Order: sequence, then C-alpha cells, then structure tokens
Amino acid sequence: MKRNPQSVGRLRPVDLARRHGLSTQAVRNYEAAGILPPADRTAHGYRTYTPRHAQALHAFLALMPGHGHQTATAIMQAVNRDAVEDALRLIDESHAQLLDDRRTLQAVEAALRDLRPVPEERGDTFVGPLARRLGIRPATLRAWERAGLVQPRRDPRTGYRVYGPADVRDALLAHQLRRGGYLLEQVAPLIAQVRSAGGVAPLESTLRDWQARLSARGRALLTGAAALDAYLGDPPVPGDGASTRTTLSSTAD
Repeated sequence: MKRNPQSVGRLRPVDLARRHGLSTQAVRNYEAAGILPPADRTAHGYRTYTPRHAQALHAFLALMPGHGHQTATAIMQAVNRDAVEDALRLIDESHAQLLDDRRTLQAVEAALRDLRPVPEERGDTFVGPLARRLGIRPATLRAWERAGLVQPRRDPRTGYRVYGPADVRDALLAHQLRRGGYLLEQVAPLIAQVRSAGGVAPLESTLRDWQARLSARGRALLTGAAALDAYLGDPPVPGDGASTRTTLSSTAD
C-alpha cells in the first residue's frame, strides 16, 4: 500500500496545495516569498514540507481576510525570520485601522442623524476654504464635482465655484464616506439620495452593510490571530527548516 506522505511527517508541494485549493506553484511562491519556512530538499532536489509548513500556510490564509495579502505576507515574513515583535506591531496596526474605521462609521451615522434643512443662500464658501476645512486638495473637490458628489454653482461675474450650505453638507458626507472605504461611484448615489430625500432613511441599509463588513473584519482578525498563535506555539522539529519561536501570549507578557 502506498504510504501517505503526511503519515511520516513529510509533505509534497501538491499535498499542501490540495488541502487549501491552491496550485503547487502558489505553494512554491509562498515559500520563495518567506511566507513559509524554507523547505528541505531530497537528494534529487525535490522540496519536502512538514506539518509545520502546512500550519504556516494555514496561518497565512487565515490572516489574509482580516489583514489583506500585503500585511499578512509581512506578518509571516517577520515570524519566519524570528522578528515576532515586528509581526505583533503589524497586527496592532490592523486593529488600530479597524478601530479608526469604526469611528468613521460612527461619525457618518452622527452626521446623518444631524441632517437638518439648511437655509438658502447663507454660509457660502469657495473651493479653497472648503478644501482646507476637509483637509483635502481643491483638485479633489473638483473631482467630486465631476463625479456628482457636490454641485456648486458658479459666480456669474467671476466664474468661481460657490458652495452653499447644502453643498458643504454633501462635501462633508462625501469626505466621511470616502474615509470609510467607499468608491466615488458608490458615494455618488448615496449623496444623491440624501440630497433628494433630505434624511437618513435611504442610507440605513448601506450603514448596516458597512457595520456588517467591519464586524466580519473584526472576526477575521481574531481567526487569523488564533491560527498564528497556534503556529508560533508549535515548536519546530529539527530539520524542518524553521527555528524556535515563542507564542503570542508569552511574548505579550
């Protein structure tokens, strides 16, 4: 009977690939990128992996949904060169970004709750002052105008853009939605709905979806942390191409 390579602690690239629905080339690429520890080679030059390599691949794939490919790669590279503190810092930065996104959502919800009819022709401003207030470039406001997010009128004598109170409200909402990760083509219909409806009702489903995506990201970060902690907590076997590591919990202490 043919022996299962995993039963003797040795795995081929195809064994790792099949388990996660990947190509064997993807596994080799992950090793070359430092996501997996270096593989041992047979006398004929073939790669041989171990269950620890499989665990590293599992940790990387678990990290990706919460951190994204680039950060997940950097975390695994740091771990595999025994720079656990660097990996922890990257993880902290992802959690900080999620917290900032949650605060952005809260700001959008608060802004929408506070919407009130605005008096006409009062509180006009121009592109420069409004851009400074938002912390963006005037060119960004002009791009938003082309995308339909704001609709300033033109001064008939000077041709300058004039932003009324409703335009300022739209610009503020657009700025907050953009910070929340929405694309221009997604923001424009929302602003149009606020403009026409004068309230938050049309946006309730979008805000619920936004909240759901943040919650999913938070859960994904937890899942990735658990997989990485399991990888760090399993001491490497001599000859598997990996070095001794500590667990996340003991490092944090």
